[in-house]
Amino acid sequence: MYLLGIHNSAHDAAACLFRDYQLLAAVSLERLTRKKGAGVCAEQELPIPAIDECLAVAGIRRADVDVVCSTRDHFEFQSYALRGRLRLKQQAFRLLRQKRLPRMTYMMQKLGVSDALDIFDTDSFRARYGFDKADIYFANHHFAHGIAAYFYSPFDDSLVYTADACGDNVAYSARAARQGVFEGLFGGDESLHALFPAHSLGNLYGFFTQALGFTMDRHEGKLTGLSAFGEAKAAEDIKRHFRVEENGEISADFPSHDAMRDFAFDVALRLSREDAAASVQLVLEELVCEAVEKLLRITGTRSVAVAGGIFANVRLNRALIETTRAERIFIFPAMGDEGLPVGACLIYLHQRDGASAWQRRRHLLDDVYTGRSYDDKFAASSAIYPQVVRDGGDNIGKAVDALVAGKVVAIYTGRMEYGPRALGNRSILASPVAREINDSINKRLDRSEFMPFAPAVLEDHAAKVFDLHAGNSYAARFMTITCAVHPSWRERIAAVVHVDGSARPQIVRERDNPLYFRVLSRFHERTGLPVLVNTSFNVHEEPIIDTPDQALRALVDRRVDYILTPDSLYAIEPGAAA
Repeated sequence: MYLLGIHNSAHDAAACLFRDYQLLAAVSLERLTRKKGAGVCAEQELPIPAIDECLAVAGIRRADVDVVCSTRDHFEFQSYALRGRLRLKQQAFRLLRQKRLPRMTYMMQKLGVSDALDIFDTDSFRARYGFDKADIYFANHHFAHGIAAYFYSPFDDSLVYTADACGDNVAYSARAARQGVFEGLFGGDESLHALFPAHSLGNLYGFFTQALGFTMDRHEGKLTGLSAFGEAKAAEDIKRHFRVEENGEISADFPSHDAMRDFAFDVALRLSREDAAASVQLVLEELVCEAVEKLLRITGTRSVAVAGGIFANVRLNRALIETTRAERIFIFPAMGDEGLPVGACLIYLHQRDGASAWQRRRHLLDDVYTGRSYDDKFAASSAIYPQVVRDGGDNIGKAVDALVAGKVVAIYTGRMEYGPRALGNRSILASPVAREINDSINKRLDRSEFMPFAPAVLEDHAAKVFDLHAGNSYAARFMTITCAVHPSWRERIAAVVHVDGSARPQIVRERDNPLYFRVLSRFHERTGLPVLVNTSFNVHEEPIIDTPDQALRALVDRRVDYILTPDSLYAIEPGAAA
């Protein structure tokens, strides 16, 4: 059975494809449209490029899809089965060829229904998009976040906690998972018809992002990096507006979202950017950790599986394992809304098969290389650029020579990564020895100077260099958590150590990515360092690259010095014009 997962929000739209419990493909719309955080718009209610990409990876058509599993997000007005005056309004929109994309949960509230299928025109949807035989299933936003984190975690009994700006009228949810059975604690559909209060830490963090001159829903990671340079001077002022209830829910006293936004701007105006970032970061960590601590006590577990946009914050994730009773943590690698299609499919499978059968099919993630592979097309694409030269002899050895010499080498291999991190298939590599490489790469990629770079580390050496252990090492395979760098290593790998002595490592295993592993191994043999700089292969404000042409364009533009593929090393011919 083929299950197509979709999330059609105004930002971070995505699609995935399962064959029963096997994830065949998962792609964020932004990687195909080349618009950071791309979402659906009035011209198109579904992330069609991402959908068709997933189907192409699997070699099937829309007519082969058995179930479309979707979040309850933005659908065209014509997609609803309406009656009475709303039906007349809908017909007028059709005649005038006007399009609107009202959020499904808004329509459910307006019409007083709890089941999205009660207001969805399934037949019309199938006919418009060619899903000839597909059933339609709608999933709860926060359960979709949480179930993906639990399904791929190594924990049978776990707290499943989610937090983001808002989804299905909820900012937080908590569930106790025991052997595949979920007990809802809060944040389910019981809140669907309630007024959404101004208590979202995701929104607060976004408002501070905006107040400091960055783009909300895009640049929150800049605040996380910036916060290490400041003092949390306004933390108490911010925190007094929030409260963690005895059941673990977070509440606030802001009368409206506008009031919360105004407050964030007022605080930001009287502080330096660094101090404002440090203040809101500390509040985020303390409140979420206090909530999780209470929930761990309630559920009696020491394991926590988390997802939702807030958990893109790698410093928060570290705080969860270091300051609460949690001994083990897993963060779903596509923790933002781009991960929702996976969760929607897993909820459907849980409902279809029951908890026991579903539990038996759970497994760990080996990797998140779920996009398309272009390994067979890279050489042909390079021929378009006469200034690009290809060297097929000892490509790994020559790439390591370049890295040792201080050059910047991009690695392009296999299938594109899913989620916000580049994990070795679309990465830029450099030696970790000198901090100056950060300035050089940032300048070439037009990036902010305070953003830290991440280290890739060989699995057998990870715990020697970083504070990694059984509780956080699985998360570190996907670069979703920071940890301390052992003091004896901090100067040896200065380029990947943040100002607070931490780093965001990626543990690299040979079975997951042979080319990446071999480069690291050869570099280790040459230098004694089992670590390389890994940063995403993209220019600032662009998504991570997808196709060979995008990679080669970066080489031609001198963003990188070399591109390493499984069979060749590519460079610009000496003397070629820039």
